[in-house]
Amino acid sequence: MDEVLSVQGRSLSGSDLESVRSLLGAHPTWSRWRISRVLCEQWNWRNGAGELKDMAARSLLLKLRNRGFITLPIKRRVTVNRMRTARAQEIFDSTPVESSLADLGLLEVRQVSRDKAARRQLASALSQYHYLGYGGTVGENLQYTVSDAKGRLLACLVLGSSAWKCQQRDEWMGWNAEQRERNLNLTTNNTRFLILPWVKVPHLASWILAHVLRRISSDWQSKYGHPILLVETFVQRDRFKGTAYRAANWIQVGSTRGRSRQDRKQTLQVPVKDIYVYPLHKHFRQRLQQ
Repeated sequence: MDEVLSVQGRSLSGSDLESVRSLLGAHPTWSRWRISRVLCEQWNWRNGAGELKDMAARSLLLKLRNRGFITLPIKRRVTVNRMRTARAQEIFDSTPVESSLADLGLLEVRQVSRDKAARRQLASALSQYHYLGYGGTVGENLQYTVSDAKGRLLACLVLGSSAWKCQQRDEWMGWNAEQRERNLNLTTNNTRFLILPWVKVPHLASWILAHVLRRISSDWQSKYGHPILLVETFVQRDRFKGTAYRAANWIQVGSTRGRSRQDRKQTLQVPVKDIYVYPLHKHFRQRLQQ
């Protein structure tokens, strides 16, 4: 095969594809997990922090299988979504918290994506109280909790993969499809933001956003070995006004068309969402257009 395939952010030549087939053929009893790890080692496929990109390798293998290029071993076990099973879960202190931001006292903003107990608490809060629920994260992500001086959870926030395509965002960015594919990992999407329903503190939401924005790029660098240059989010218009994002100086760049990306016949209506972005670097456009 002379054609070069682009799969999961990698360009695969004919010899690359043959090496995948050879690995599968030589080890028919290996699990998909083991194959992905060995493949990463063979290709030295690591993130900026030096960790094997085995999740990306598994996605690559599935895409090659779906395109008919390879045959994978039978899946050995049904995947259990740990976040969904966490719903039978945590009971939170729902005593009302109503005060000014200043009277709330010292707050702690923690990045908890490597803290199992804190992740479980975050997942439980989101699955119970966020209107979209929570099914966990896929790919690179960071998770934050906000607690008061006594350790009581007040809010949580999740950032994960940015939307692959978004016409108005992409036009505002001024990047082409190749630039977007190459640099999308330098952006992130604020996929969940929850202040627990009994917490009524004016300006708390914009305060949280500002504090997370100040540290997210360095936190991402520490975990994944590369910075973040732009943050995006989608605010469902019929539910929210985007007040906290506008108060934290996010920029509204447009809105979605009320269509699902899964709706090929363009008959399915979904809620319209306003698109907000926040640049983290003054030369973000130049760097994302490289």
